[in-house]
Amino acid sequence: MAQTSQDQSGVGTADPDEDSPNMILYRKIEQIVTRVQDETEGVPVRTVKSFLTKIPSVVTGTDIVQWMMKNLAIEDPGEAMHIGSLIAAQGYFFPISDHVLSLKDDGTFYRFQAPYFWPSNCWEPENTDYAIYLCKRTMQNKTRLELADYEAENLARLQRAFARKWEFIFMQAEAQVKIDRKKDRVERKILDSQERAFWDVHRPAPGCVNTTEVDIRKCRRMKNTQRAKKSVYGLIEEAQSHSPVHTSSLARKGTKEAIEKEIVFLNTQLDRHCMKMSKVAESLMSYTEQYQEYDPFVVSPEPSNPWTTDDTSFWELEASNDPGQQRVRKWGFSLEETLKDPAGRDQFLKFLESEFSSENLQFWLAVQDLKRLPLEKVADRAQEIWAEFLAEGAPSSINLDSHSYERTSHNLKDPGRYSYEDAQDHIYKLMKSDSYTRYLRSSAYQDLLLARKKPETEQQGRRTSLEKFTRSVGKSLTGKRLTGLMQSS
Repeated sequence: MAQTSQDQSGVGTADPDEDSPNMILYRKIEQIVTRVQDETEGVPVRTVKSFLTKIPSVVTGTDIVQWMMKNLAIEDPGEAMHIGSLIAAQGYFFPISDHVLSLKDDGTFYRFQAPYFWPSNCWEPENTDYAIYLCKRTMQNKTRLELADYEAENLARLQRAFARKWEFIFMQAEAQVKIDRKKDRVERKILDSQERAFWDVHRPAPGCVNTTEVDIRKCRRMKNTQRAKKSVYGLIEEAQSHSPVHTSSLARKGTKEAIEKEIVFLNTQLDRHCMKMSKVAESLMSYTEQYQEYDPFVVSPEPSNPWTTDDTSFWELEASNDPGQQRVRKWGFSLEETLKDPAGRDQFLKFLESEFSSENLQFWLAVQDLKRLPLEKVADRAQEIWAEFLAEGAPSSINLDSHSYERTSHNLKDPGRYSYEDAQDHIYKLMKSDSYTRYLRSSAYQDLLLARKKPETEQQGRRTSLEKFTRSVGKSLTGKRLTGLMQSS
């Protein structure tokens, strides 16, 4: 079996210790996966016709569960689903519709992972590999390959971290894109999904990490801390890319070459220009400058600082429904700042009502209130929210994608405070990318910003004129006193 997987993947086994618990487990899993993919006795892999396209090389979750019950002598379907989910968590097969690596006993389509990406053949990938993958995704102009929000954030973070060698990463991504474009369209589609599933294992989407089982890859890293790493794209990561300063004492007692590499590394560190400011520091400074005037410890507020005095007028002013220009300007920072402020939330709701899309914000607020309700009221309130916003013929129907709708309807079989988490997240992103940007450009927000700015400007002008008047009176009184003194003398 080990020889077969090596022939298929084109690379050797990554772990040098074939008798380690991890490799023994991987081999057992791969024996099962190989039997599942057998052309005669395995699960039939077929191409399914969709509405406008064809979905190649897929199997259903029901087929996998039934095959396991039949060929592995399992009587309970739940046990078969549990074993299948553990195998899917390691990336041996994966759903093509979402990032949740688990097995479902339904018509969900799954696809088998290429042996090249099996854990026994691939070592722990580096962040440079992940940066190449994300950069490559941005070059492939296809809707199904667009980056998710968390992937876009990771790409920006990696670009700041690898600013010095980003050109090399970009060149690697370009070269791989050119190679991929020469492949058949169906083959390219399958390979894209397999590569995405590999990163779902090693860089999972938020909320998709399985914390109920022992992470085999984490145990593997703990027991092989000094093992050299192999890139998933075939680029060998040499040991000199890691700091010798952080190696163990056993590694420092090594050969002459290791000591020479450490000396070279330390000399390189001495020659570095340490005064250069990174992009991370620049973004942190811009964030600090943006929120500086809202920090009462840094800038003295008007009225006085309630943290250092007994005057609570500042807090009362912040909680009032008549916001000042400073509060209104803060709504333009982000949608989160707008929704945190009760006055900003009310103004945003009025704007949505003018666009006949207020049901999105009403649904979001209803789900927020659901999370704070006592447990005995949660089930009834969850059903009320469904009837108001998601049921067929609902009075305030919202626009929800099929995936979030299915997840929400499944969660309502056992309703809880977080049954609408997926739907709420989808509606929030919809408001953030669409309604919120229009709100900032709208006359409603701009007029409110100017209206709050004008009284403060007038008040400042009055204060300036009063100061001028006081100075002029003071000068005239001082002149009269000096004249009187001179006459008396």
